[in-house]
Amino acid sequence: MTQCSSWSVTVLSIAALGCASTVAGSATASHPDLSGVWGEYFDRSQPSIRDLRAHKDFPFTSEGRRKVDAYRALVTPSDDSPGKFCLGYGLPESMLFSGGYPMEIVERPDELVILYEAQSELRHVYLGRKIIAPDDRVPDRDGYSAGHWEGDTLVVETSSLKEQEDNAYPHTAQAQFIERYHLTHDAQGRKILEDDWTLTDPAFYTRPVSGMKKWTFEPKGVLLPYECNEEEWLDHLDTLEKQKGGTLPAVY
Repeated sequence: MTQCSSWSVTVLSIAALGCASTVAGSATASHPDLSGVWGEYFDRSQPSIRDLRAHKDFPFTSEGRRKVDAYRALVTPSDDSPGKFCLGYGLPESMLFSGGYPMEIVERPDELVILYEAQSELRHVYLGRKIIAPDDRVPDRDGYSAGHWEGDTLVVETSSLKEQEDNAYPHTAQAQFIERYHLTHDAQGRKILEDDWTLTDPAFYTRPVSGMKKWTFEPKGVLLPYECNEEEWLDHLDTLEKQKGGTLPAVY
C-alpha cells in the first residue's frame, strides 16, 4: 500500500444571504481569472506539515487539547494518516499542503471548481444564486464553500465541516474558514496566487488562527492521475491468484 502525502473561520450565517444578492450583483463585474494549474510556491518561512502536526504552539482550548492528544496517542508511534488510507485530507489541510502536488481551478460564472491532484480531492466554491441555505448543506471534510468578489479579491467562506482531529489544523464541526484569494507577482515576474486564510473555532481554539498560502501559475501545467486505491486493488488480485494456485492467466 503506497502512503500518499497530504497537505477557518467565525460563524458563517449566510443569514448574510445579503451575501447572495451581493454576489449576484458582482458576478458579472470584471475580476481576475483564477483559472489554470497552480503549483507549489516554495517559501522557507512557511511551517512544514511535520511541524504543524506537532501542534506545539496552537492556542487550543482545554477541550481541543484533550481531543487532539487523544487522537495522537491513538495513532502514535505509527505513521497512520488519512492519506495512507486514500482519504482526502479536508480543509484546511487539503488547501495548505496536498503533499506539494498542484491544483487546478476551473472558473465559471456561478462557481469555481478546485481540483487538488493529491487524492483527486474536489472542492466547489459556489457563487450568487448557486449558494444554498445553510440548513440544506451536507457536512463534509472539505465543508461547503460560498464565495463572492470584493473588487479583485475572491472571498470564500466555508462551513458545514466535519470534526477532524486528524487535520494539520484540527477543528470541530462548528469551525468556520474564511479565505481571501488574490493575484500578485513575485520578483521574477511570475504570477502568484495568494490566499489569506483564517480559521475560527471557539470549541478548539482560544483565538482565531490564520496564515497565507501561495501558489505559482504553471502555464503548461497538467494534473496527473492520482489512483491511490490502485495498488491495493492489484494486491488483492495477486492474493486471489495465489489462492487459485497461480493457475489463472494474467488479467492485468
